Amino acid sequence: MSDLKALKIIQEAVEAHGGLAYWNGLEGLEAEISARGFLFTAKRRPVLNRVRMWAHAREPQFTFFDFPNPGQRAELLGTREVRILDDRGRIIDRRGNPRAVFHGLRQFFVWDDLDFTYFGGYATWNYLTTPFLLLEKGFILKALDPLPGAVVKLTRIEAIFPDHIPTHSKKQIFYFDDQRLLRRLDYTAEIVGGWAHAAHLCEDYQTFDGIKASTRRQVLPLLFGNKPLPRPRLVELEVHRITPIHHSEAA
Repeated sequence: MSDLKALKIIQEAVEAHGGLAYWNGLEGLEAEISARGFLFTAKRRPVLNRVRMWAHAREPQFTFFDFPNPGQRAELLGTREVRILDDRGRIIDRRGNPRAVFHGLRQFFVWDDLDFTYFGGYATWNYLTTPFLLLEKGFILKALDPLPGAVVKLTRIEAIFPDHIPTHSKKQIFYFDDQRLLRRLDYTAEIVGGWAHAAHLCEDYQTFDGIKASTRRQVLPLLFGNKPLPRPRLVELEVHRITPIHHSEAA
């Protein structure tokens, strides 16, 4: 059960990012995002350059358009499946229970298109739907003390994720500033490795038709203590555009 202080903070964060009433009127978010970083090099993946994406507002469903090739699309369907479709909507490749394959040796050295669809799909879906996601059923929230010695005292919330949400790790820590904007989240990217502790920094907030979102993000190693290392930049994300899609528009 979540503690009341933590729940109040997340409710305030939801209002700061656009408000629950506005969010509940959305079917999802369309976005145009670029991504690069050391993880792409390590897994032999091409960087993403202004790729169009779709994130469902409540269900863990995500789509990359014109990926991995023009005219194709790659889809994440929660924890159960990833698939790639051609320009006629025919499935040309699919994988059930996609998280299970990351225990294999190959994934340590290289990710194929379905591997990346799973990782990139759930990760970006999480980023685009937070903090609204944290009010969904099944989350356990706990307020933590600010980091000792920190120059800027950010409010910290520990979140335990329910099993049906694909995410980096079951336990994550979210940091909010005095305006309740998300400034950082800490997690372990478990499918990369149990050692892959990271701090994900959120900067350059903009408002997109009612939704306030970070447009520049970077993921840094968090190997010792609570201070991230400056290098390497594991992932860098640039959000060029977010278009909220309302229920009436989706219909």
